[in-house]
Amino acid sequence: MTDPVILIGLWVVLAFALSAFPSNDNHWRRAYVLLAIGAPLLVWIAIQHGLFMGLLGLAVGSLVLRWPVYYLWRWIKNNIARS
Repeated sequence: MTDPVILIGLWVVLAFALSAFPSNDNHWRRAYVLLAIGAPLLVWIAIQHGLFMGLLGLAVGSLVLRWPVYYLWRWIKNNIARS
């Protein structure tokens, strides 16, 4: 396996480890940190392994960070409905 694939796997392990500890803000600060770390990893894996692996990494990240994705989807839907 190559470096970005290993790092994505470590990112998933880190995300699940961080979610195991209680938080006062419902884990939003941790989600922002994971997003900041995961976005460059997705670009790196897409450049090195192609678009399909990048989309697969995006799907894995979306499964791990489901609530930020849900709120983003809801925000986009509300902004389109207002226009």
